[in-house]
Amino acid sequence: MEKIRLSKLMSEQGICSRREADRYIELGWVFVDGERISELGTKIFPTQKITLNKAAQAQQTQQVTILLNKPVGYVSGQPEPGYQPAVVLIKPENQFIPKQPVQPAKRFQPAHLKNLAPAGRLDIDSQGLLVLTQDGRIAKQLIGEESRIEKEYLVRVEGGLPPAKLALLNHGLSLDGKALKPAQVSWQNQDQLRFILHEGKKRQIRRMCELVGLKVTGLKRVRIGKVKLGNLPEGQWRYLEDGEKF
Repeated sequence: MEKIRLSKLMSEQGICSRREADRYIELGWVFVDGERISELGTKIFPTQKITLNKAAQAQQTQQVTILLNKPVGYVSGQPEPGYQPAVVLIKPENQFIPKQPVQPAKRFQPAHLKNLAPAGRLDIDSQGLLVLTQDGRIAKQLIGEESRIEKEYLVRVEGGLPPAKLALLNHGLSLDGKALKPAQVSWQNQDQLRFILHEGKKRQIRRMCELVGLKVTGLKRVRIGKVKLGNLPEGQWRYLEDGEKF
């Protein structure tokens, strides 16, 4: 059995992200079989037990995850010329608090913007559920190479779609020279399709539709895993609640 870099193993085990792991190691917050590890690059056996001290655990519980109903015209991540990143909408006046919340509403703090990053993309012409998180564990769950989280979209289209081409949307198309994973695509109503995907290539749905002769006129993400957009108003956001899982 070969030894593996500690930070890589921590990420693979879902303890934290590799970047967080390196920081925790530098701070002396990581223990392997009860022994404190503070040297970056340390390698251990996969069977050894990794634990975090109370300071690291407390920091993890303070990390927030935010659900935003992104409007059209905002980019998910890095700003582009003439367009703003969706994170600019995360401010107190845009926080959505239900009239009868299931649990007491968490209030916005400026510290919640630190290291807040989108976990997945939603292109500038699309709207709907966008996840922004400080938590590397959630980012890995949603966009890691091994992620199996479903993402559901309602897609308004123009053009004809015979059964054979609908079958292709479900399975049989390729993008960038690589076969796409099977999808679940069905008619929601006369001019709207429902897509459920298990991957997230750049502008994937729009490109899939182009391949079968459809033009996308509207695209909205309504679910990521078990978390639904629900009644979250466009341009507003809320915190992922305690016990709410993707």
